[in-house]
Amino acid sequence: MSASRKTAAGLAALPITIVAGVLIEMDPFMSVVLGVLFAGRVVFSDNRKVARALDAGILAWAVLLPFAHAEGSGFIDDSITALAYVVMALGLNIVVGFAGLLDLGYVAFFAIGAFTIGWFGSAFYADVNGGHGVHILVSGQAANLPGIHMNFLLILIAAAIIAAAAGAIIGLPTLRLRGDYIAIVTLAFGEIIGRIAVNGDEIRFGDYPLTRGRQGITPIDKIDPPFFEPFRSLDLRPWYWTALLLVLLVLFVNFRLRDSRLGRAWIAVREDEVAAASMGVPLVRTKLLAYATGAAFGGMSGAFLGSYLNTVNADQFEFSFSIFVLAMIILGGLGSVWGVVVGAVALSFINNRLIPDVFNTWPSKIGLDFDLTELSFGIFGFLLVIMMVLRPEGLIPERRRQLELVEGVGAGEEDLYEARA
Repeated sequence: MSASRKTAAGLAALPITIVAGVLIEMDPFMSVVLGVLFAGRVVFSDNRKVARALDAGILAWAVLLPFAHAEGSGFIDDSITALAYVVMALGLNIVVGFAGLLDLGYVAFFAIGAFTIGWFGSAFYADVNGGHGVHILVSGQAANLPGIHMNFLLILIAAAIIAAAAGAIIGLPTLRLRGDYIAIVTLAFGEIIGRIAVNGDEIRFGDYPLTRGRQGITPIDKIDPPFFEPFRSLDLRPWYWTALLLVLLVLFVNFRLRDSRLGRAWIAVREDEVAAASMGVPLVRTKLLAYATGAAFGGMSGAFLGSYLNTVNADQFEFSFSIFVLAMIILGGLGSVWGVVVGAVALSFINNRLIPDVFNTWPSKIGLDFDLTELSFGIFGFLLVIMMVLRPEGLIPERRRQLELVEGVGAGEEDLYEARA
């Protein structure tokens, strides 16, 4: 990008950020600060020292953001949900963006992570240990309740492991498939998990059902970090910082994987599977690791949301949620880590704040008898169509994809010439 285009983009970032902050009810001062940081990051993207300083400033801004709002503000609530969606989107980006495997059943890993905390962080198994319960590294009220109650960190690890195992299982039938056929298999897997969540109350292991169907598992234990008091529902700041810490962890893993030998193998498979195999890339291990890694992040986010929402309900795990997370990746930019973060935050606030709270009554003002929430997925579809027409590479594209779609490098037919002696 030329210097003039960077300057123009940087100048545009400031008013866009301020207007967006007003719409989502962000503190005005924090909106201005974020706009200045974004503008500087765009303008000085080629200066590594300045860019790193601005990145540190954005991180400090994210840490201090809750202090500019009330403990239980709706904005912080929406921010926590957005951060949890960022973790899921970054996980799906490994599968779809890095490895090029179209996964339409990602909601299954959200469900597995949520049910993990439902099983091991609630009174679901109320009769275990003679009704006295099992308590592992928990304190407060949870230490005296029946059922299985494990520390949230242990549940987070268990959710990641169980979801990763499920990801490897879903990957096995797709090893010889490509393109749309992978999408069909993963879609079926997501639907299977969804049906199990709904009808799991009829699947029993001894005296215990697998799930509680539409009745749901509630209440769920609050996060109980070591050396701190358990989180409270009315004070959202600890929830926000925990979600932010999860995002930072997943970002670190994403960057390290992208630049690793495994990450290069994923990209090779995405670009040309036959060529990758001929160059010695182990396709089976590479694909299964992509599925397992992406699924682990989905499971972690599901466990966090289960505790935050205080319920695990089968109605949360609809097929439309997989499309919602996939739309975040397409909007931000396939394979682009920062693009996925921006896309996830943007769609999350559009879905949870702008459509239901800001624009919901607009149709009635012009004489139409419906709420805008009824057209949520139509709005998402319209946004994706606009993106495909105006900026198919995404908001913050991956460099390789930008070269292909914008500059034409590596795309299109090449001219062939006959050499004669």
